Amino acid sequence: MTSAGRFAPSPSGELHVGNLRTAVLAWLFAKSSGRDFLLRVEDLDRARSGAETQQLRDLEAIGVTWDADVVRQTERAGFYDDAIQRLASEGLTYECFCTRKEIQEAPSAPHAPQGAYPGTCRRLSAAEREIRRASRPASIRLRSEVTEWAVEDQLHGTFVGMVDDFVLRRNDGVTAYNLAVVVDDAAQGIDQVVRGDDLLPSSPRQAYLATLLGLPVPEYAHVPLVVNHDGVRLAKRDGAVTLDDLAAVGIPPEQVRALILESLGLPAGTLQEALPAFDPQRLPREPWVWITPRA
Repeated sequence: MTSAGRFAPSPSGELHVGNLRTAVLAWLFAKSSGRDFLLRVEDLDRARSGAETQQLRDLEAIGVTWDADVVRQTERAGFYDDAIQRLASEGLTYECFCTRKEIQEAPSAPHAPQGAYPGTCRRLSAAEREIRRASRPASIRLRSEVTEWAVEDQLHGTFVGMVDDFVLRRNDGVTAYNLAVVVDDAAQGIDQVVRGDDLLPSSPRQAYLATLLGLPVPEYAHVPLVVNHDGVRLAKRDGAVTLDDLAAVGIPPEQVRALILESLGLPAGTLQEALPAFDPQRLPREPWVWITPRA
């Protein structure tokens, strides 16, 4: 299987400049290392009608191309079920009946990292599980055998993060992100994951899960986000931040691409033209502050 990088947006709305910059970086990382570049739509949750079409259009408008058909997570439920069944057969899952409020209010287990699931349902007896099933549906959690795991990141070096009994399938039947992303990356031959550095803390969980499933752990590169003038992660509320918003004030996609490349220390032009100058080790390590330019 050919090695690949990817961009995996959730179709919950329009892509903003921060999303587009990450997509450009993922494309540059992949192509500079001789990999294919793939696109996966992570539509298990929060999909908005028409959002996928618009996102694909916007990516093409700034020159991001992909080398195979788009994959959608809603078409892959059987693969997720198989992975959970495999873990269950090895005694590595259990039902959890806790609500979010109950988890927040529960005392932490001794020596457990802050924010870790406290293990409330981990040792329920069969009778206790039966009683709880009568009142509420269960999520499925991983029965983790570690509390932390290390990953190697191309920009951050060795990162050690928390691993707890995280959710594999929610109580509404939807596969959780941490499981789906691991299964999909392996199935698509994705051995390089480039994404925003806000997702770095989730990488140890995913790498650990991949190891349990006998799947390869990809190379990671968590890149700086785009922020507003207050240093807060860019969002739609920050004004003209999507291609449609920017076009409405006279700024075309080509100019947006040029601004993104400039923020990365790369020459303006097409992504292919910028590729020879791309060096991951010379990338800015601080967030890029977005200021809407004048047309």
